[in-house]
Amino acid sequence: MNTLTTYEFPLNERIRVFMRLEQLFQQLSHFMAGDSVFDKRAAVDTLLDILVIFSRSDLKSELIKELERHAKVLGMLSNSQDVDKSKLQTILLELNQASRNLYNASGKVGASVMESGLFQSISQRSAIPGGTCSFDLPAFHYWLEQDLAEQQKDFQQWTLPFADIRIAIDLILGFIRQSSVPKQEIAQAGFFQLALDKAHPVQLLRVGVPVSVGCFAEISGGKHRFSIRFMKPSSDENRPTQTPADISFTLSRCAV
Repeated sequence: MNTLTTYEFPLNERIRVFMRLEQLFQQLSHFMAGDSVFDKRAAVDTLLDILVIFSRSDLKSELIKELERHAKVLGMLSNSQDVDKSKLQTILLELNQASRNLYNASGKVGASVMESGLFQSISQRSAIPGGTCSFDLPAFHYWLEQDLAEQQKDFQQWTLPFADIRIAIDLILGFIRQSSVPKQEIAQAGFFQLALDKAHPVQLLRVGVPVSVGCFAEISGGKHRFSIRFMKPSSDENRPTQTPADISFTLSRCAV
């Protein structure tokens, strides 16, 4: 059993969007692996959420910029004697390959999926609570009753445009999370606050809380400072309250 719960808080909009997509891609993989009608419905709903995010911004160029920035930062470490040059070279190759794959991907990401008449009809009806029932979308009901192998084939086709995007996001977030060693801190009376160095912008905060303390971390902040409140959940109709106890936790200020 995991004795530590980790709470993450992104400190800029770019990382915030990457983390939302990371979670959606993980949900999509989980539901695609299921074999029930409700698994397939959940997978389609998750894919629609992914498509909405891509319709609002040019994420491909944002990812390319971030990959190139990471490659530049890591490249500067190549002359350091304490660095495993073989491992560093492997990482740089992964970053460069991910960047090239995104460069070579033509058109708007996910546009081909929304060209599907089935997806267009599901998207239009999904805004209505319960709007994708069998009597609303008989074509969707028909698809849900098809052989599992055929459904998986369709999912592979629908998710293929996002494969390189997902690899890039996993690489970027993985490097950011590994960029800082957790430090032990104390939140006096359940509160902790710290100013941030503007010269070295932090991209992500990671807070590790022992399960035994019975509190969750409520994090807020921006590029100048951040604060953490440790809250005791309420079992009745009252709102959670800040604990009066001193809380020991781990803190990682991640930046690449």
